[in-house]
Amino acid sequence: MSKERCPCPSQPTPSGVHVWLIWIKAAQAVGRINAATLHRSGLGESEFRVLEVLLHKGVLPVNVIGPKVELTCGSISVAVDRLHGRGLVTRTEDPADRRVRLVDLTCQGRRLIEAVFGRHAADMEEVMRALPAEERAQLERLLRKVGRHAQEIGEGLSKAPGEGSKPVGR
Repeated sequence: MSKERCPCPSQPTPSGVHVWLIWIKAAQAVGRINAATLHRSGLGESEFRVLEVLLHKGVLPVNVIGPKVELTCGSISVAVDRLHGRGLVTRTEDPADRRVRLVDLTCQGRRLIEAVFGRHAADMEEVMRALPAEERAQLERLLRKVGRHAQEIGEGLSKAPGEGSKPVGR
């Protein structure tokens, strides 16, 4: 005797809050994997971000690194000081502008971040194995789309009243 399946009524569109909660839980789960990798390496998250941007972008002024890794002026200075103290980065004056401090990886810093970043990349590949290539590409597109939209909303919220800001959702 075969059972006939009744078509399920279409699911209602999940609310924005529900999607956000799922997103946050997923981000926290992935974040715990990243935190474990960083803990084993002896690096803090801000130190990892600084070393990673230097690995991929090369020598950078301190004031350029901060916005790239989303650290304030004070936080980037502390992170670079810690990394310098551990012998992982150098700080030199920019010959073109002595007010600018350039940060670069030392050989020790490069070896460390290459190893840690390699582990991080492998961990993220393992996490993303849950998605076939097409779904991974779709997730990337959707996250970029939501991120851009949220940035537009955020920019509108930061404007003073009367400067063309509009309420969220309107």
